[in-house]
Amino acid sequence: MAFLADALSRVKPSATIAVSQKARELKAKGRDVIGLGAGEPDFDTPDNIKDAAIEAIRRGETKYTPVSGIPELRKAISEKFKRENGLDYAPEQVIVGTGGKQILFNAMMATLNAGDEVIIPTPFWVSYPEMVAICGGTPVYAETRLEDGFKLTAEALEQAITPKTKWLIFNSPSNPSGAAYAEDELRSITEVLLRHPHVWILTDDMYEHLTYGDFAFTTPAQVEPELYGRTLTMNGVSKAYAMTGWRIGYAGGPIELVKAMDMIQGQQTSGTNSIAQWAAVEALNGPQDFIERNKKIFEGRRDLVVSMLNQAAGISCPTPEGAFYVYPSCAGLIGKTAPSGKTIETDEDFVTELLETEGVAVVHGSAFGLGPNFRISYATSEALLEEACRRIQRFCAACT
Repeated sequence: MAFLADALSRVKPSATIAVSQKARELKAKGRDVIGLGAGEPDFDTPDNIKDAAIEAIRRGETKYTPVSGIPELRKAISEKFKRENGLDYAPEQVIVGTGGKQILFNAMMATLNAGDEVIIPTPFWVSYPEMVAICGGTPVYAETRLEDGFKLTAEALEQAITPKTKWLIFNSPSNPSGAAYAEDELRSITEVLLRHPHVWILTDDMYEHLTYGDFAFTTPAQVEPELYGRTLTMNGVSKAYAMTGWRIGYAGGPIELVKAMDMIQGQQTSGTNSIAQWAAVEALNGPQDFIERNKKIFEGRRDLVVSMLNQAAGISCPTPEGAFYVYPSCAGLIGKTAPSGKTIETDEDFVTELLETEGVAVVHGSAFGLGPNFRISYATSEALLEEACRRIQRFCAACT
């Protein structure tokens, strides 16, 4: 009898965590490494949010909380959904988890049976298919194309749906591509979903506030109210509020689903960290002006990286609408010889040789289900980004 669960054989380690760890190891050995793998803002959590946490500690808010979250936070989330998304989720339809990952995992655990299919557009955040697999479901991939800005088309979605489909996981703006769907693009997706009433939609809106230019964010249940009853709208404070380590994710959805997720969480971790919840109340209810300032900084970084990457031989980089990632193609380098003498046969070869030769750590696109590409997080200083892009240009020029 095997000791470890069979489910583990269906799961791969996180490639993004592995890249960050590799960069740390090389730095510890004295290598000059620029790490562009981490998916978190380099900004500090705003002081008013930190102060709210300190005040909560002083008030003694240090006990267990309700599994689904403190009433004050669920109310703040309910008001946020109404204010920013035009969605009516009562506080009892809201659940708070230890980051977006727990929300997603609980939703899959609460709903998937063996043989159930979950559609995941590629490229995807690395944890989506692994969560589905752990929970006994089957990931089904709907491929996107660079020419379409890495956005799911209505045709690709229609082809992926079968009688076994239970969920579509829909992430906009996207990790890893930064692609975000305008309202008309989103409507073409919702029209397909209306024709298939057995398919539920889990929307990962974690990067909602990080869109650039005049792009206007919308979410599926907002665009098509008829989908409200089979949509779980997930979000969190990690990205826009620079609160990754506070570990607060949340979702609004049908009360039966939220209750099921609450039951699972109650047997898993119970309530989320009490102090972090009070900080999240201040994040959602407090001043929001810093978000716009941070967006401008991110937008400048995006434009710098896109411009410099498109000047690198063999690289093609579209301009994404949101998040803080770019997802360039390295197809022009496949088949070439790296400075080390090794032939670059895959995007994983490309990122490995780039790290070894130039000390730039990025994540290979095949880890996100679509290559030959690689992901760069531009959530770091312009000076480091400029130096990293110069190194990439130099590496690409040296490949023959």
